[in-house]
Amino acid sequence: MKTKVLVTGANSQLAKTIKELYNKNTDNVIFDFVSKNELDISDKDSLTLYFSTHNFDYCINCAAYTNVEEAETNMDLAFKINSEGVKNLAEVCKLNSAILIHISTDFVFDGKKQEPYNEEDFTNPLNVYGASKLAGEKHVEAILPSHFIIRTSWLYSVYGKNFVKTIISKIKEKKKLQIVTTQVGTPTSCIDLSGFIYFLIKSKTLKFGLYNFSALGQASWYEFAKQIELQFINTESNIEAVENFPSKAIRPIYSVLNNDRAKQLIKVIPNWEKSLLKVVNQLKSNK
Repeated sequence: MKTKVLVTGANSQLAKTIKELYNKNTDNVIFDFVSKNELDISDKDSLTLYFSTHNFDYCINCAAYTNVEEAETNMDLAFKINSEGVKNLAEVCKLNSAILIHISTDFVFDGKKQEPYNEEDFTNPLNVYGASKLAGEKHVEAILPSHFIIRTSWLYSVYGKNFVKTIISKIKEKKKLQIVTTQVGTPTSCIDLSGFIYFLIKSKTLKFGLYNFSALGQASWYEFAKQIELQFINTESNIEAVENFPSKAIRPIYSVLNNDRAKQLIKVIPNWEKSLLKVVNQLKSNK
């Protein structure tokens, strides 16, 4: 029997990675990728109609307002997509007996804890983006029992705009970079997160709920940048460590996630440096 999966936010780096890795598989999992122009999650009538003309078993929600800086001055839009849009998805999934896999963020935490955050830890977002994502989580939990909420961190891939691609671009241009040392988290490859998502679908596990998922280990943004530099050019460039950088949004100084719950399902999660090398090598081959 075929498993039908809707993926919203088709232009996101995560959706594009899922498409690259799994869209042509032979496991009887059929994906339908839709962009915002094709299906806007903030438009409930469109969602209702789309679900009624398909028979989805799962919905992976990659649609999100992710510009942390701009969210500070675009609060209404951030909440429209990250909260109300997610509420719409949860309600329509419930109506159509579909399982929702919703992607959330480490930015739901305030960073005051100095050891990895688990799923039960107190949430206290410091910025609009984090608050809007937490509101979306709460809608899913209140509306739809058959859900997976996945909190992840510092996503990167060969697609779209992300930290890894920005650093490599600046290295190529021989630009001087100032990167902060005071924020610590875990860089996470979209390849690894896609694998976890695909496992949830392929295994048909019913262990619903909230999961943290990131690579293993931790780094500051500066350490992350230096590792990109090492793997890409294997020499020193113009990367300077700074304690602070001008920003509209306040960010948690520590947002490492405890993956123990996810490890009970997927068993093996790679270290972030190892996962980074795969993506850097892909980007090298695309030069």
